[in-house]
Amino acid sequence: MFSSECVRVDTSSQLDTAEDCKQSDTSNQRRIFACKDCDKKFTKSSLLKVHRRTHAGESPFICEVCCKKFMKSYALKRHMLIHTGERSFTCQVCCKKFAQSGHLKCHMRIHTGERSFTCQVCYKKFAHSGHLKCHMRIHTGERPFSCEVCCVKFTHSFGLKCHMHIHTGERSFRCEVCYKNFTRLFGLRRHMCIHNGERPYSCEVCDKKFIVASDVKRHMHVHTQQQPFSCEVCSKQFTRSTDLKRHAYIHTGEHPFVCEVCSEEFVRSYALKRHMVVHTGERSFTCEVCSTKFTQLGSLKRHMRFHN
Repeated sequence: MFSSECVRVDTSSQLDTAEDCKQSDTSNQRRIFACKDCDKKFTKSSLLKVHRRTHAGESPFICEVCCKKFMKSYALKRHMLIHTGERSFTCQVCCKKFAQSGHLKCHMRIHTGERSFTCQVCYKKFAHSGHLKCHMRIHTGERPFSCEVCCVKFTHSFGLKCHMHIHTGERSFRCEVCYKNFTRLFGLRRHMCIHNGERPYSCEVCDKKFIVASDVKRHMHVHTQQQPFSCEVCSKQFTRSTDLKRHAYIHTGEHPFVCEVCSEEFVRSYALKRHMVVHTGERSFTCEVCSTKFTQLGSLKRHMRFHN
């Protein structure tokens, strides 16, 4: 049995007015954390704390292998993949492996042909935003990377990095057979195949052997007759992306390889490398019969005809 007596209800906490509702909405809003230096706003204090490191120059996360410093822990974790060699993300099309999911995602554009980034000046399309950004420097003339020694400027950071070897003379990797020095370990390893005759990569169709794995991949187009790379301007097709890229210079007039000494421009990297011998005087090709040295392999081959 319920009592017939009236039950008193406390309405002091109820929201009856528009003002009360307004106060309630305000109290339910997220707290905003603003940076005092640049007024950038964050929803979490931890995000603000990380952001503050950009102003303070603080990099508390240090790699125990090479001592490189990072502002964020995940950046250090990602960097460690360089030392461990771990590649957990695999392309389901060509089985190439990557250390980061983002790299795999970018790689997939090779297979899909996706080019989402378009130059608004010449309408050339790119698969990556970074490639478009670098391409734009052709139109703007921007060279943001400057040598602190001789003030020569470059459009790409790697151009500056390679240039610095001129001043430092650094070639840390030396061939124990002919004592030729290299700036990169990869260059030395590839060079060693000349001496030991090793060609570890073979074509599964014709058993032709190669020094570099990428050469096998390019060679396979001979058997498949596949030409997956098509010029968007004239529709000409190519078996290799590098051939397409080189072909595109016909339409753009671009000469991306520039001599850092005399500023002469080249379409192909090997043409620049061959040209640099003019400045360095390097003679890397030696006749095994009379020990005469040459700047180019072609010159050595022509010379060998006299002995033969």
